[in-house]
Amino acid sequence: MDLTHRTALDQLHALTTGEVSSRELTAAHLERIARHPEHNAVTTLDREGALHAAARADRRRAQGGTEGPLLGLPVVVKDSLETEALRTTCGAAELEGHVPDRDADAVALLRRAGAVILGKTNTPSMCQDIQTTNPLFGTTPNPHNPQRTAGGSSGGSAAAVAARLSPLGIGSDLAGSLRLPGHYCGVHALRPSYGVVPARGHIPRAPGRLSTSDMLSIGPLARSSADLELALGVLAAPSPEDSAGWQLALPPARHGSLRDFRVGLWADDPHCTVDAATRELLDSTEKRLLDAGASVDATSRPVDMAHSDRLFRTLMFAGSSAGASAEAFDGEVQAAGNLPPGAQSPGAEFLRARTLRHRDWLLADDERRRVRQQWAAYFRDIDVLVTPAAPTAAVPSQTDVPVPERHLTVDGERRAYWDQTTWLNLAGLAHLPAASVPLGVTPDGLPLGVQLIGPYLGDLTVTRLAGLLTGTD
Repeated sequence: MDLTHRTALDQLHALTTGEVSSRELTAAHLERIARHPEHNAVTTLDREGALHAAARADRRRAQGGTEGPLLGLPVVVKDSLETEALRTTCGAAELEGHVPDRDADAVALLRRAGAVILGKTNTPSMCQDIQTTNPLFGTTPNPHNPQRTAGGSSGGSAAAVAARLSPLGIGSDLAGSLRLPGHYCGVHALRPSYGVVPARGHIPRAPGRLSTSDMLSIGPLARSSADLELALGVLAAPSPEDSAGWQLALPPARHGSLRDFRVGLWADDPHCTVDAATRELLDSTEKRLLDAGASVDATSRPVDMAHSDRLFRTLMFAGSSAGASAEAFDGEVQAAGNLPPGAQSPGAEFLRARTLRHRDWLLADDERRRVRQQWAAYFRDIDVLVTPAAPTAAVPSQTDVPVPERHLTVDGERRAYWDQTTWLNLAGLAHLPAASVPLGVTPDGLPLGVQLIGPYLGDLTVTRLAGLLTGTD
């Protein structure tokens, strides 16, 4: 098998045994990127820097140095994470010439682990879409069908891993921005527990800002659950400011075999119904779990989906206002004040949330904490919850369709465009670890998967069940 098609762990094994050098492996990935421009996934390539880093890794190995769990492994990074001396645009025209003088904390952890950064992957402008296109670099299509979307906002990283341009991709996830592209492109994606991976240096907060959304997580995309654990072991760390006094040790997986897992199953919900193919996949997953001897609870629900989703959107919109200019925000405050008292349109919902008073935000945050308590109580009796990742497999690309006219179709029913992330928002609101895992394909060959949600800091329990279900543990 072509080395570029192997998992990250397999490629590291080839480096360790001397089957290939880092420079050879890096050159092979660079050549594959050049040979397949149709994927448009890696939009800023650091060919010279990558080859130099690979040569350094080879020298370290030749001198007997094996420190660094990713030593010599090629990796791609979402263009929303700042990289020292390498252009970082977040797909925005106003950042076309932005070359940071410092790595994002997550990127610094990758380099410290010996990773070779091939380049930056495409993202919608300022990460503000769930398909990947922007005025600087154009569209990243789905590698399985160019008429379908790769998802967003980490669509470039997901497409790069799926198309064998890199064994690992690093992205970010607020409203499913890792898990949706992972689901659509047929690769593993992990949203770590909130706060486990330092997020400083992530745009769309303006360059130089130290804060980011209070629901955003940095995480990996890969071809196996074991690769997710490999990357998580590198990325999970306290921020530099906290490292003098804090240490992070994620609890081990609760179980090692399917028969020992207590699994919750939430296969469908009236608030966000799924299509027949997705429901069939959830049914077959339940059967597989039962056949393996696992305990399955298909009736208990940790939270009310409609309430959770509304609260998530309120807090997401409120948090996003920090990126607006003072003039733009003043205009939104005025527009919100002019809304009729009973206005319930999506635009009215957006304006009210964007301009929340601090007191109202505090009340919403308190309600979020109550929802987190509900999840914690649920996970006393359940190890991992299995849900749909999205209502359907990858939807048709709508990059040329005005946002108000975009939609998805679920078994012939026209649905709201943002319904694609409703199932994923469950974990985001409560700061929980969650993975999207490929488990099948649709009749027309599109990847189809599920979402696994675990208790806070139960990241390794999630990845263990993902590996057992996919055979990649």
